[in-house]
Amino acid sequence: MDSKTAGQAPPKFELFPSRQFPQWLAENSLSLAFTTYQAGKVIFVGLQPSGRLSIFERTFNRCMGLWSNGQSLWMSTLYQLWRFENALGPGELHDGYDRMYVPQLAYTTGDIDVHDIALDGGGRPVFANTLFSCLATVSEAKSFRPLWRPRFVSKLVPEDRCHLNGLAMRDGAPAYVTAVSESDVADGWRERRTGGGIVVDVPSGEIVGRGLSMPHSPRVHDGKLYLLDSGTGRFGSLDPGSGAFEEIAFCPGYLRGLAFHGHFAIVGLSQPRETKTFTGLPLDEALARRNADPICALMVIDLRTGGTVHWLKMEGILHELYDVVALPGIRRPQAIGLKTDEIRRILTIED
Repeated sequence: MDSKTAGQAPPKFELFPSRQFPQWLAENSLSLAFTTYQAGKVIFVGLQPSGRLSIFERTFNRCMGLWSNGQSLWMSTLYQLWRFENALGPGELHDGYDRMYVPQLAYTTGDIDVHDIALDGGGRPVFANTLFSCLATVSEAKSFRPLWRPRFVSKLVPEDRCHLNGLAMRDGAPAYVTAVSESDVADGWRERRTGGGIVVDVPSGEIVGRGLSMPHSPRVHDGKLYLLDSGTGRFGSLDPGSGAFEEIAFCPGYLRGLAFHGHFAIVGLSQPRETKTFTGLPLDEALARRNADPICALMVIDLRTGGTVHWLKMEGILHELYDVVALPGIRRPQAIGLKTDEIRRILTIED
């Protein structure tokens, strides 16, 4: 593996792939990117010409939500929403990398605790504004523009009432959100972490899933709604008609971050912090039953069997992940940092 930083000491973390993980990336012509807000890093995973893993990281304070179509990449940070653009043309390489994401635009939102991000059919960013318990978009003059909030949230105030965190898109529009509870008081979700989790249908406003434990990362893939029941360690699908959750796989960690590539799901696992938020969840008992410890990792799950076919485990300063995106057709991505000489020298002209 190679690791490259912007004039800093080597990062104090290690990544341990399963034996066939690099080959799986090669066979699927795929790279990955993920965020770890606890360590403040966005990390790109690809392949070197030798076939070994290429690991490239940049530091951004509390980076969380990710979205990418391969050419553009959006990422939320502590008080900004960043848009990166690939500066390379088709078939062009820069120091052996076939994607070079340059920070092109930042919206200053303030510390509103942005979680999931997506672009709608008009190219507008839509995000989970967790502090204000709503979906929002960027504003040219203000911190944000609210778009939608659950019916049970009576007022748009910075109180993180229900911990609305996850966003699933369908046909270019918000389809579902996840929240930890239906609470309508400041920070009320913390007392509803076990069994209070919900899924809300955005167009109708109806709650279509209940009884979950801190759900995250809803995604619509091939017409089916998938999500992470983070407080139980279960990855599965939800039938919005019946509200039934079907477990596909148990993962030994607190789950956040979900992407798909064909019949594979890429799931992010974190080691829960020793705080009230993460202790006392059903996950504790599930791990004890299996005589297992929680890990920080990306796991690749075959949707056809529910089996974990590949993984990328992490040690060192990496303990918690938030989001992951799949980058098909990309072998080796990198990003330009804000405090490097490179950002001064990368000059491109719009055709």
